[in-house]
Amino acid sequence: QVQLVESGGGLVQAGGSLRLSCAASGRTFGSYAMGWFRQAPGKEREFVAAISWSGGSIYYADSVKGRFTISRDNAKNTVYLQMNSLKPEDTAVYYCALRWGIVAGTTVNEYDYWGQGTQVTVSS
Repeated sequence: QVQLVESGGGLVQAGGSLRLSCAASGRTFGSYAMGWFRQAPGKEREFVAAISWSGGSIYYADSVKGRFTISRDNAKNTVYLQMNSLKPEDTAVYYCALRWGIVAGTTVNEYDYWGQGTQVTVSS
C-alpha cells in the first residue's frame, strides 16, 4: 500500500501564494508519476498538474498555466505545487495522486492512490 499526505493548504487573499506538498510513503518502490487535482463544492474533481517520474514531462490545466508550478524530489518521495497569483476560483480541496509508471496522466481514472486532500481558500 501507498500513503499520500498533503500539507500546505490554508486561507490566502487573492493574488497571494501557497505551496502544497505531498509526501508518499509505504510501498513506493519503483517509478511513479504524480498529479494534483482539485474539487470545489458541487463540482467534479478536476486535473490541475502532473509530472512524470523523471520530471521531464509536465502538464498543466489551462486554468493554472503560468501561475502554478509542479515539481518533485524523488529522494524525499515528495511532490510540490507552487501556486502564485491565486484567484477566488482556485478555492477547492486539493488532492495529490500517484500513478505507477513513468508517464504522467491527466485524468482521475489514471491514478492508483490518492491523498486525503488539503483545503485551499482564496478570499477576494
